[in-house]
Amino acid sequence: MKAEEIIGVIQNRWHNVYWFSRMLISNDKYLTIGKDPKLLSMLASSLRLVLRENNGEDTFSLQKQILKNSIEERYKKTASKNNRVQKFLTDLDKMINTPEDMDVFILTCESIMLPLHQAIANIPNNDKQFTLNIAKSYLDIQGEAGLATVITLWDDLGIKGCLTVERTEMVRAFTILRVFLTKDNSITEEERDIVLTAFIQEFERRAAQKRKKRAGGSLEDVTNFILGYYKIKQAEAPSHFQADLEVDNWVKAKDGWLIGISCKRTIRERWKNMSSSTEVYNRFKVKYIFHVVTFDEDLSDDKLTLLGEQRQIFYLPDNSRRLKYASEHVGLKNYVRPISQLINDIRKEMK
Repeated sequence: MKAEEIIGVIQNRWHNVYWFSRMLISNDKYLTIGKDPKLLSMLASSLRLVLRENNGEDTFSLQKQILKNSIEERYKKTASKNNRVQKFLTDLDKMINTPEDMDVFILTCESIMLPLHQAIANIPNNDKQFTLNIAKSYLDIQGEAGLATVITLWDDLGIKGCLTVERTEMVRAFTILRVFLTKDNSITEEERDIVLTAFIQEFERRAAQKRKKRAGGSLEDVTNFILGYYKIKQAEAPSHFQADLEVDNWVKAKDGWLIGISCKRTIRERWKNMSSSTEVYNRFKVKYIFHVVTFDEDLSDDKLTLLGEQRQIFYLPDNSRRLKYASEHVGLKNYVRPISQLINDIRKEMK
């Protein structure tokens, strides 16, 4: 591709579909207007109405003024956002220099941001709806022997279920947008590709944010479910307990001391910070921390010994290679147990 052609592609006004999308959703710099479907719809409708009803030379000026007035009116009661309002309007004004630029902005509101908002809203915030009935069925039939299967399935089914919804929403919204753009003869094939890729790029960015939020909660949900299924009463977390531990639940042992229960895929990040002195545990009456780990290949001997010495016990899948190795090792065997033993161990501590 020649330099002139490259510059032409870069300068194509339809690239602003993506940049308008980013402006409309930015919270740090602007106002997240893109998360307000009523405002987006009103803006797009008002701008199109002026275009249709006004044939004068001042149509473009009217549109820009309507855009400015509408946004200022929407945020007039939130003085704390005034700087961001003006920053947004100033930067937007720099990008909308022609009636064609305004057309791109309107299309972004109508055909990118509004469908995106609905599609992202349809993606579940957590994985529970895909897993509860299946998990209960396993425990009903297999009992505590099915714990490892339930925990692994909870993670896998939840992820796959939510990703399936993502795919469904993306395909549906993408298809509608593609059909709409194809019917518009004023948009070239290259411009259509620019708009479609902008949509996919922004969809994936926002879906990934939702994915990240779900990831932290999925395995926390399974510990709540398991304790609830076996009617094990949960306890309050110790006040001001500052150890670098992500503990999902607490139960109280028969001696009044606490046992923390944590369920994770792996023990990777900041694992050296997870160790706390036994003096800290004693001060807060923490008897043990039980870690349920579904993927244990990164559980090195160093991790097990450092954390195990701090009264942290690791529950690993019953058929795990690491469990077999550690349970037969003189220096590690006290720190690992099979997942199927978890409920029995908790009950022993509580009776």
